[in-house]
Amino acid sequence: MPEIQSRELIAADLRMLISQIETSMRRTATVMDQEHGSDPEGSAEVFLLDDVTPRYATAIAALDARRAGLGHALECLSESGNTP
Repeated sequence: MPEIQSRELIAADLRMLISQIETSMRRTATVMDQEHGSDPEGSAEVFLLDDVTPRYATAIAALDARRAGLGHALECLSESGNTP
């Protein structure tokens, strides 16, 4: 397989992984919002930090770090394609 085609396939895989991570982050944020939305005390002015919030926040932070790493890998791959 030619080098350019290999790089393109790897870049496509990285973009797909980034997209999947972003989808997981949105879903996690939605679930977290839904759980807080069911609280009778919940409002725009009141923030409840229960035992669920840190778990979701940690998951989102971990996904964000992975997304950043994959984005960096994609940039490096793009840069390597520009060298003769």
